[in-house]
Amino acid sequence: MQAKAAYIHIPFCKKICHYCAFNKFFYDGQPVGDYLASLDQEMAAYDLDQKQPLDTLYIGGGTPSCLSLSELDYLLASIHRRLPLTDKTEFSFEINPGELSLEKCRLLKDQGVNRISMGVQTFNDRLLRKIGRNHREKQIYQSIDWFRQVGFDNLSIDLIFRLPEQTLADFDESLTKALSLDLPHYSLYSLIIENQTVFQQLMRQGKLPLPSEDVDADMFQLAIDRLREAGIEQYEVSNFAKPGFESQHNLGYWRYTPYYGFGAGAHGFLDGTRYYNHGPVHHYLKQLRAGNKPIIDASPLDLVDQMEEFLFLALRTTQGVCLTDFYDRFGHRAEVLFADFFRQQAERGLLIEESNRIYLTTRGLFLADLVFRDLIGWLKERPQIMNKED
Repeated sequence: MQAKAAYIHIPFCKKICHYCAFNKFFYDGQPVGDYLASLDQEMAAYDLDQKQPLDTLYIGGGTPSCLSLSELDYLLASIHRRLPLTDKTEFSFEINPGELSLEKCRLLKDQGVNRISMGVQTFNDRLLRKIGRNHREKQIYQSIDWFRQVGFDNLSIDLIFRLPEQTLADFDESLTKALSLDLPHYSLYSLIIENQTVFQQLMRQGKLPLPSEDVDADMFQLAIDRLREAGIEQYEVSNFAKPGFESQHNLGYWRYTPYYGFGAGAHGFLDGTRYYNHGPVHHYLKQLRAGNKPIIDASPLDLVDQMEEFLFLALRTTQGVCLTDFYDRFGHRAEVLFADFFRQQAERGLLIEESNRIYLTTRGLFLADLVFRDLIGWLKERPQIMNKED
């Protein structure tokens, strides 16, 4: 059966942020035209049935908005030629406020993009410089104005907290400015120090003054409280929306639905198999020039792997795991197979089981990565888990 979602990766950036570990390369000097042509070839290779339209499409990066107007026009025309879209498809596009123009906004609108995700991170210019962003506060407001001017209403911004030297007051000020925009969706992430980033190097040198874990927790709770007061509810660990404006594409990930991954470093999930494309642009191009799909690895997941992924993805959402859905999908009862794990997490105040659902508490959502690591470790110690039922 044809998947109903797709992700497209544009790996180019005009500037590399100090915290970013995504597959990305400096735009200057890259074979951008060749990349877009190869991306068109990759999408064509899947030969998707135009009568089975995608529910969601997400273009991320990298920085897709760093493409020139002509490159962006080529990309969007290619997408419409190769992928089955309708006016009901949620079509999301990531942008950086520092690489935008009114003409780009108008082109996105004219080509059917209907949801914008903007990497704001903070409204504090001092902190924007410190984390390596190439935009400033005034460009955030200009970008929002442009998008509204051409008719966009489904707008989202990303904020990061626990930035180096960021205080609770700094974050509160960014929240105030973010909420003043009256947007329907906000994503908020606690800073994670990733491998092979500038911040990791600084941390190893003892030159990265981060807020404490207690301040990190205070920032998270402050965000939840202030967004709720504004009528914006948390629906996933890091995502908050007005009713009806939840990201359907991301909900698809958390509901374990299949999706295509196109582009260098993209990954997809089809027929119980996760696949990964070559990350370096030249490797990606080489495979497509040879007439091959650019897949470097494809890993079929066994039943336990699929159940594990289903659990930790669903637990990211405030709705959690529907036990009936789990049984219908896998033919096994999660409340039996994982009873010990659920009990352990409940005793720690991180998880609740009630009304055919298992979901994380507010504290559990804040510590979600720890819960998921515990789940992986718990399963490794129980290779015969399937023998537990009945």
